[in-house]
Amino acid sequence: MTPRTGRAVVLEEFNAPLKLREFALPPAPDGGMIVACGYGGVCGTDLHLRQGHLDIPVPLVLGHEGLGVIEELGAGTHRDATGAPLAAGDTVMWASSIACGVCPPCRLHREPTLCEQRRTYGVNRAVDSGPELSGAWADHIVLQPGTAVIKVPDGIDPLAAMSLACAGPTVAHALYERRPVRLGESVVVQGSGPVGLAAAAFAQLAGASRVIVVGGPAGRLDLAAAAGIGDIHLDIADADDPEEILREVRAATGGDGADLVIECAGVPAAVGQGLTLARRGGSYLIIGQYTDAGDTLINPHQIVHRQLDVVGSWAFTGAHLVEYVRLLPALTTRFDLASLVTRFPLEQHTEALGAVAEGSVMKAVLTS
Repeated sequence: MTPRTGRAVVLEEFNAPLKLREFALPPAPDGGMIVACGYGGVCGTDLHLRQGHLDIPVPLVLGHEGLGVIEELGAGTHRDATGAPLAAGDTVMWASSIACGVCPPCRLHREPTLCEQRRTYGVNRAVDSGPELSGAWADHIVLQPGTAVIKVPDGIDPLAAMSLACAGPTVAHALYERRPVRLGESVVVQGSGPVGLAAAAFAQLAGASRVIVVGGPAGRLDLAAAAGIGDIHLDIADADDPEEILREVRAATGGDGADLVIECAGVPAAVGQGLTLARRGGSYLIIGQYTDAGDTLINPHQIVHRQLDVVGSWAFTGAHLVEYVRLLPALTTRFDLASLVTRFPLEQHTEALGAVAEGSVMKAVLTS
């Protein structure tokens, strides 16, 4: 029997303290399920949501990345996104969004990440639109029919899976659909947060000849190096002369620039810098600008003179979560992903958000 209530962290108003509240736990919906959320990831996007940088309804339960154990299945036949049967007791992850399937991006453009009516757990499912427990910062979540759910492979440490729970699928979309890493390419990654480390790790798995991570602060770069992610690590965040670091990056590519530069910093000024780090005829893949952090100056001559392919990539679908989960055995064999995670009890959500904001942890995960 499922418990009658569930606790959840609620964003009631922007730029105000979050509240830990208790809600009635409904029966599992037909075609859906109740999952006991053992783990809810804290993403940089959650900071932006709390600050009101996205137009979202409040109050809502936060948390768009999670891992847990199926506690109750609603009526109907249940299989995960790969077709494997699901049962109570299975450990699963789930895609944060459900696309509508009928708008032009879904129906015509084959781009459900751009769905005009996309409903996202922990982002735009308000408490008053029900069910209240629709975010992963909770001890239970109600997953609706149509949610892409995927079993976690046996033997995978949940903390390792959660280290890149949102970043991994985001990068899977970018590198699979938008601009892949080609065998033997040199790759520069701007940003040393979870998205940057996911991009670097995926590039290494894809056969890049050299992966250079440019970011900071130094502690994050040290964590990345200790986990085996990236070949060269350069601290631009704490540099007295950022231009000197950019020169070091170009030198590390052999002097001409990288075949592919991947922006994962989320800092608008990084875009102008990144354009100068690609070789002539190379590519620039922009992933990090998920929320509108403002304008920046760029020199379009850098695009034309270098004849760059400049590509953007937005979010991910359930299919990209599947690819991330399928890669977890290879990722965890090669990289120490669990070392990137710092656990916080659900009650310490304020401390977790603060640690993410100040960059003192790589990946914060709330545990119930």
